[in-house]
Amino acid sequence: MRYITEENTKIASRYLFISMAIIVIRQDIKYHDEGPFKIKEIYLQMLSEMEMEAVRERKQIIRTMKINQLSVLPLTKDDSFSNFLFICQGKEEKKSYFNPAIRKKVENILMELMFKSLYRLQNEGASSNV
Repeated sequence: MRYITEENTKIASRYLFISMAIIVIRQDIKYHDEGPFKIKEIYLQMLSEMEMEAVRERKQIIRTMKINQLSVLPLTKDDSFSNFLFICQGKEEKKSYFNPAIRKKVENILMELMFKSLYRLQNEGASSNV
């Protein structure tokens, strides 16, 4: 039985996956510094912009979650599935995600962030060249 609305489920899921994307970006920034890149600055700038965009979005999602009295708690994780508890206005619902599906959702978010960041960086570069 569904206790949490589809809209709140989408909000909580987006929060969960964007949080995972932020972790991936931060790890990439860490590994970037140790990597053999010849021109490191452009990659670091893009990763930093992606992180800022993701953090901005997550802050907005957190505001929405507070208004809706919505929270997400990790439960268990194994080789195939990760389980989370979604709580909305005192009602609880367990969600189970197939780990490869989580990976794909996080990849899609990273791609979104990459395009937004490239667009923002390109526009900043164009306005500074004028």
